[in-house]
Amino acid sequence: MPLGGGNKCGRCQKTVYFAEEVLCDGRSFHKSCFLCMVCGKNLDSTTVAVRMDEIYCKACYGKKHGPKGYGYGQGAGTLSMDKGESLGITHEEPAPHRPTSNPNPSKLAQKFGGSDKCPRCGKSVYAAEKVIGAGSSWHKTGCFTCATCGKSLESTTLADKDGEIYCKGCYGKHFGPKGFGYGLGAGALSHTK
Repeated sequence: MPLGGGNKCGRCQKTVYFAEEVLCDGRSFHKSCFLCMVCGKNLDSTTVAVRMDEIYCKACYGKKHGPKGYGYGQGAGTLSMDKGESLGITHEEPAPHRPTSNPNPSKLAQKFGGSDKCPRCGKSVYAAEKVIGAGSSWHKTGCFTCATCGKSLESTTLADKDGEIYCKGCYGKHFGPKGFGYGLGAGALSHTK
């Protein structure tokens, strides 16, 4: 303890005396300084989250440093559209679609201890991220998408042709039947004068 009082506050660097001291992560804070760095909410031992020398409430910590993407909200069944721009988080746009160009060397990869290669990006596909479609292993996120429109696919929405995968709508447009009466809806015929 320094001479002339208590420890220095982790936020304001002023002396913290015993009666007003809150300890967190080996540092001392004034009760009035023990606030979330983003939203300013008062914190306690059940609501604090620490990263390096910064303290946050659990909600702001999750937005700034937690996992991102579909399914990571603030509670059960929650879908949040907040991308965290107010916290200084920037998002990069996904890479443009590149058509499949390489064959899947899965037999060779398995023989030598490697993993399957994704036909879309050519990178290794590990079990935790693997989806099988059109006889190949794909990355579930980013690669298991329609070759035409880029929509994410599932086994029930998948159609394949020549090793490439499509949503059923795009597959029908490109490879389905053509001619009078097709493409206007179930059983619809068009009569033009």
